[in-house]
Order: sequence, then structure tokens, then C-alpha cells
Amino acid sequence: MAEIDPTAVFPNERTVTAVGNGEMTQIHRGQQYASEGDTFEIDGETFEVVDVTERTLGDMTDEDAQREGSADLEAYKQRMVRAHGGDFEWNEDADVVRHRVARVE
Repeated sequence: MAEIDPTAVFPNERTVTAVGNGEMTQIHRGQQYASEGDTFEIDGETFEVVDVTERTLGDMTDEDAQREGSADLEAYKQRMVRAHGGDFEWNEDADVVRHRVARVE
């Protein structure tokens, strides 16, 4: 358990802001960037990493996409293409790591 910088898990200001505003509660990344129990602060509020799970892109659901700030899985896929450039291809078998966070009350 460690105190980390939020950008260790959430890679840019838009995603950090979305977590702080309650619009994002998880993110899938290509590898593990935090451990369960790690904490970070955004605008004076503390957040905890409550779950870190290995998955594949094919495991993702509309609910996962919504927790990441997208309307549904299709919108999430389109966002990933925009974020990673035209050379990103959705591969159902690609390994990813889900990081879930919660505001500490």
C-alpha cells in the first residue's frame, strides 16, 4: 500500500479530472500501474485503488465502458482509436489490467 500520484494510473489531465468529478471509477491499461490499497489525492480528496484485475479487452462490457466515462462499449472503442492513433486495433484477446478506484469518505 502506497500513496501514489494519480497520473500513475490515469494517464492525462482529462482522466484525472473525470475521476475527481466522479465521471470515471476505473480504467483499463496495458499493464498494472497500481496495487489494491494504494491511495492518491485529487483536489484535496483521497481515492483508493480498490481492485486490480487482469482481463482481456473481450471481457469488457457496456458497464465497464460507462465506468470509464463512455456511453457504451462502442463509444469506448472509438475513444481508444482516437486516443491511441490510427494504428490501434481492438483485439478481443489483448491482455489488459482493470484498475478500480473509490473516493475515501
